[in-house]
Amino acid sequence: MAWRSSGTSNESLITNLSRNGLIRSERVKEAMMKVDRAHYAPSHRDAYEDSPQPIGHHATISAPHMHASACESLLPHLHPGARVLDIGSGSGYLTAVFANLVGPSGTVVGIDHIQPLVDLAAQNMAKSEAGRAMLDSGQVEFVKGDGRKGWAEAAPYDAIHVGAAAAEHHEELSEQLKAPGRMFVPVEEGNVQHIYVVDKKEDGSIEKEKLYGVRYVPLTDAPSA
Repeated sequence: MAWRSSGTSNESLITNLSRNGLIRSERVKEAMMKVDRAHYAPSHRDAYEDSPQPIGHHATISAPHMHASACESLLPHLHPGARVLDIGSGSGYLTAVFANLVGPSGTVVGIDHIQPLVDLAAQNMAKSEAGRAMLDSGQVEFVKGDGRKGWAEAAPYDAIHVGAAAAEHHEELSEQLKAPGRMFVPVEEGNVQHIYVVDKKEDGSIEKEKLYGVRYVPLTDAPSA
């Protein structure tokens, strides 16, 4: 039903995602309602389309239904006060949604390996008064780095979201999860990609569950041009 979820406003987009069962919880619906996708999409005209859109530098802002899926999958670990790492933060949209889910007592770090995208995410978030407050308070921070190595400076994390397809299951990311903690990550497997939910249990053991096929840009070095 994803292709039927597009709207003409942020409210209608989120309402359609909810009506079609792509948003299942009230908390995720409320958090996504608070973040106007037009502040993060490359074109205001297409901001409320349920489709991925290019944001430059061989990167995209994912389709809203994928953002909803990530939030729903990570929701048990996105409690108030939680610490979250958003790898491949791109335009900053999902970072902002996570910040609304964990509240002012929580912390969200958005990491990207392309400095113009790090700058873009901060600029996008600053378009709203609530976003500026999150940046000013340190609740949200955008940093430049190799997402394949996570961001050890702020670890451990209750939840890690990876917004680009990893070539393998990177152990460094699992190590930066709390116990318990959860990661949502697309992984390349031959010529296809699948979403995995990786759970670190209280005893430190790791469980991986394959969910569904996807198509993300690869989690790689920054492009040379």
